Amino acid sequence: MDKLLTNKYGVKGAVQRADAKLTLALRKTVSNPLLHYLIFGVIMCVIGYIAKQNTGVIPYSWESGLARTFAYSIASVGFCLLMGYSGLASLGTGGFIGIGTYAMYYIMGVLDLPFALAVVVAIAIAALVGIIVGFISLRIEGIYLVILTLGLSEILRQIYVAVEDNISISRFRVFIETITTRSVTIYYVMVALIIVMIVTTNLINSPTGRAMLAMKNSTSAAQAMGISLIKYRLLAFVLCTVYAALSGVMYMVTTRSVMASDANGTYALITSLNILAAVIIGGYKSVWGAVFGTFIMYGLQTTLLQQVNFLADNPIIITFFSGILVIVVVMFFPGGVAQLLVELKGLIKKLIKKIREGRYGKDLG
Repeated sequence: MDKLLTNKYGVKGAVQRADAKLTLALRKTVSNPLLHYLIFGVIMCVIGYIAKQNTGVIPYSWESGLARTFAYSIASVGFCLLMGYSGLASLGTGGFIGIGTYAMYYIMGVLDLPFALAVVVAIAIAALVGIIVGFISLRIEGIYLVILTLGLSEILRQIYVAVEDNISISRFRVFIETITTRSVTIYYVMVALIIVMIVTTNLINSPTGRAMLAMKNSTSAAQAMGISLIKYRLLAFVLCTVYAALSGVMYMVTTRSVMASDANGTYALITSLNILAAVIIGGYKSVWGAVFGTFIMYGLQTTLLQQVNFLADNPIIITFFSGILVIVVVMFFPGGVAQLLVELKGLIKKLIKKIREGRYGKDLG
């Protein structure tokens, strides 16, 4: 009957082709990284909501701890784009984050203007700073560029101290909801992070991302292929500073208060170094790696380790742990945890192949 249908009407072949198309479409959907980002965001929002209910299922502190971690993750993704795909380095992340926090404070806390305007102002100022640093990067490279951005970050921090050292916002309105200390702020942070991850992934897979990667590998070869260094360096620094400013906005949404003069605070050198370490640990060419590395640097202490009394009383231990981890990664896995996972995946495939060959024999076809 099957043979008759196939020969006469082609029904069986049509059904098989339809099944193959459906399977292919399903595989593409499941393997789509954008879907993975959305699922991740939903899971984190659910965890934050349960923690905020203070039922004891998930510790209450997890909501604020995760929200702050993912706020920093936005800056880490931008730094990943700058260092991993453009080959440029910066230690000005802490100062750039301050652009977002102070824009948030003055636009909403002082002038009582909409949240969207605070985000637009922060992005505009950060883009201007990114353009300035991008032009400077055309003449200065390597360690000198790192020192310059470090100096710029310290200049910005001193400006923040002189203008207003301690800034805070008690409550503010985002669209139709008033955010207070009891609000679940991880919702807003996760929306911003997911948007940043999606935009960055699309950029990386576009001709712009490939041009940035070519510029990183060899500036001479990139110029020979007609790639404009000024265009893509400016773009890299603009995106990095804009992401950092957006990170500052989300950080202010979460914490409501920041002190600029704090030597270990948000705008200090330690923040820039932690973001750098996060990208190194996670993988400087992986969006997921940047988020994971930020969790190691910021979220591990405020969530899991805080539940252990000894580690909660001695938070300096996480500093030793992260330092050792950076050394191990640099020595054995320069690509970070992302490289480790790729190698583990390859080993598992080889192991499965050997098991199959041992059971069924080698494929002679």
